[in-house]
Amino acid sequence: MRSKIKVVIIGPSTRFLSGLSYYTIRLSNALADVTEVETLLFRKMLPRRLFPGWKRVGAELTSQTFDSRVKVYEILDWYNPLTWLSAFRRAKDAEVIILQWWTSSVAHMYLVLELLNFRRRPIVIEFHEVVDPLEGSLVPIREYAKLMGRLIRQLASWYVVHSDADKELISMQYGIARERITVIPHGMYDQYQKRERTVAKATLGLGEEFVILFFGLLRPYKGLKYLIEAFECLPEEVMMRSRLLIVGETWEDKESKKRVNGSAFSKKITMVDRYVHDAELSLYLSAADVLVIPYVRASQSGVAHIGMAFGLPIIASEVGGLKESLGKYDGTVFVQPGSAGALTEALIQVFAERKEFMPPRELRWTEIAQNWLNLIASVKA
Repeated sequence: MRSKIKVVIIGPSTRFLSGLSYYTIRLSNALADVTEVETLLFRKMLPRRLFPGWKRVGAELTSQTFDSRVKVYEILDWYNPLTWLSAFRRAKDAEVIILQWWTSSVAHMYLVLELLNFRRRPIVIEFHEVVDPLEGSLVPIREYAKLMGRLIRQLASWYVVHSDADKELISMQYGIARERITVIPHGMYDQYQKRERTVAKATLGLGEEFVILFFGLLRPYKGLKYLIEAFECLPEEVMMRSRLLIVGETWEDKESKKRVNGSAFSKKITMVDRYVHDAELSLYLSAADVLVIPYVRASQSGVAHIGMAFGLPIIASEVGGLKESLGKYDGTVFVQPGSAGALTEALIQVFAERKEFMPPRELRWTEIAQNWLNLIASVKA
């Protein structure tokens, strides 16, 4: 039986499409199975040209939709206080409010909503990033992020993270008591249709038997340069039967793109430098024989949670929350972060074994929703 607790989730819309847009949809739909949900979305999250992928803002790149039981309002605009007040009127009857936190570009809107919360409804902040990588680049941005983040955290009732590693990090960095932080795993992105691998490869024109996939936005902390170096060091008998497939829009990591173009093995590397539609995502994941996540730091990886849903072998750096979420998945091979040599060895291992795996039960959204419902009931009480 569904709970009658009304929950409001606030997060990004698909207009500024990112992994968190998908997460907001998936969490809203999962919670709709167990309680009443209303979701308020950012319509204009920040001045368009300040968004690294600004040229695709508003493009129809996803077919993911909200469940019909979720009341959805795309109403929050970065520059318009009237929309903040409108959002508050929508949220004022909620018994619990969940704020998705990943960037300080939305901080002023969150702060206004919290200050208007005169009835002190419980507010839960769900951390997806402790600090956005872009916020450490310029001093004014960094100081603004610190100030606004501190104010917003002080007004919250509770905090959610996806791993014990993030729990420790947030507790130490922000001085939040550990008992006020709950760990709820990041659920799998299981909404994509898996295709037959040989058909997917043929559709994409990939003739090699071993396709190594890197998927996601190209940013320096994701360690793509180490994967390229590892690929270049594969033994000839493995290299000749392999292809490195890099799919993702280049943000700050132009170094890796240059390295691909200048590689002696560039003919064995395919690079798709754009944000791909959901249908293409399914095709690329279906064609892959292994997914590589060579991050040098990470809280979580939405891409990893797609890979698990596809049953792929996953090679991942042993960092942050990846160690916990992927540690439950039998298909994971962990490597030392920043080590091209370790990646090469792992690729050779997976090339020899080639298996498919079952995703862990605790990462199913039915389990995630129940964890959230338990937390919501406790903070409401």
